[in-house]
Amino acid sequence: MDGEMRFKEGDTVRHFKWETLTDEEKSKNRYMYRIIGSAIHSETREELMVYQALYDDKAMFVRPMEMFLEEVDHDKYPDIKQKYRFEIV
Repeated sequence: MDGEMRFKEGDTVRHFKWETLTDEEKSKNRYMYRIIGSAIHSETREELMVYQALYDDKAMFVRPMEMFLEEVDHDKYPDIKQKYRFEIV
């Protein structure tokens, strides 16, 4: 996958911090999300990703698309194997 990767509605994705969890936390779907879709900020026209947690209260989140698609900062997180911030499971 490169910077042009795209997600579709309904995809299940995992945030890279999933790798830092215990097996018990992983079993509760921590850092696992379902893609709701993309949106456009009404003022700035910035493209956003809308996604929902698959854990706890199933909160909804929005993040700038550019940030959603970026690679993990492996200088800051040297032990993380996942290449991108979010990847399809």
